[in-house]
Amino acid sequence: MRIAVVSHVRHPIAPPFMGGMEAHSWHLVAALAQAGHDVTLFASGDSADALPQGVELFPILPEHYDSRYPWHAYHGTDTLNAHVDAGFARAGQALIDGKFDVIHNNSLHRYPPRLARVHRLPMVTSLHIPPFDALRRAVHESAAPWARFTVTSHRQLRIWWPDGYPVEASVAYNGIDTAQWPYQPGGDGSAIWAGRITETKGTHLAVQAARMAGVPLTLYGTIENADYFDRSVRPYLSETIRYGGHLQGRDLAAAYGKASVLLFTPCWEEPFGLAAIEAMATGLPVAAIANGAAQEVIGVAGIYAAADRLPDLATALRRAMLIDPMVPFQRVVERYTVAHMIQNYEACYAKAIAGLGRSDVPDVAFAPIELTLEPQLRENA
Repeated sequence: MRIAVVSHVRHPIAPPFMGGMEAHSWHLVAALAQAGHDVTLFASGDSADALPQGVELFPILPEHYDSRYPWHAYHGTDTLNAHVDAGFARAGQALIDGKFDVIHNNSLHRYPPRLARVHRLPMVTSLHIPPFDALRRAVHESAAPWARFTVTSHRQLRIWWPDGYPVEASVAYNGIDTAQWPYQPGGDGSAIWAGRITETKGTHLAVQAARMAGVPLTLYGTIENADYFDRSVRPYLSETIRYGGHLQGRDLAAAYGKASVLLFTPCWEEPFGLAAIEAMATGLPVAAIANGAAQEVIGVAGIYAAADRLPDLATALRRAMLIDPMVPFQRVVERYTVAHMIQNYEACYAKAIAGLGRSDVPDVAFAPIELTLEPQLRENA
């Protein structure tokens, strides 16, 4: 099939990945291309140097928007919204003209689902975050036999559709290539934490719990919010609690292999937890904050605590180290491989394509995408 994969554009889709969404989009297009599909990635232009073999790029924006309009300074502003909207308007026209067999929408933008509904484009939109108002409206207005949706956990299914989900919505767990996260049981008795260092990821809870438990801890990841790091994380750094930088996947996998337990500390409605399954694949059990889908995804491979119960998290950290490393490894192999993920997505693609044959679904009257832009942006688009 000719498949377009539309990513979000805050960061480039390139390693070392800034977070789970970037990793997911990159590995998705790599796996689809390896499976024999003709794949075009719609992403920021600075994703070009790291494209998987056989994947083409359509630049939604010349470069990822965080380089010019940092999210923490511009989130919700007219400036950033207009900049991103103009890029997605151009991309939308390319999706209409591209005659793709199916579109996999991994973006967080409101345009693609509406495009699919209006222009009868077979599309699967994967929702990797809890709903925010603009995207929720677009999703709820756009469901159709050819415009389908996946979420990354059953919990997210209930959050996106609290009054009952449509037949076009389903759960498709994220998957990883276990060869890139090799099983390495054992460890040196230390803990590891990995992810974007920002308040919603709970890095401050990890350093406090590790100190309370007397367990050495190394943090890995990009410092997304420097003020937060300096205020809430740096004061706890010591000889036994340290920051190890932002690692490429291979180096991070090696670091997982040296540790004995993962600290996973989401302070928001965690939709899935890609970092958790990557660590679990190497044999790491998990001490986790029980927010969002953490318990659903990690299951028997973890011990859990509430975010406001630091002593419980410290206890969970010590208890999790007693879990047999084969338990987390087997859970990943049985549920969260890239092969499982692609199989689920291909089934959704087939349903979206088959849905085009439905003639009993009325057309809708959304305004054309270009008419939603301000006049000056319409000219640039």
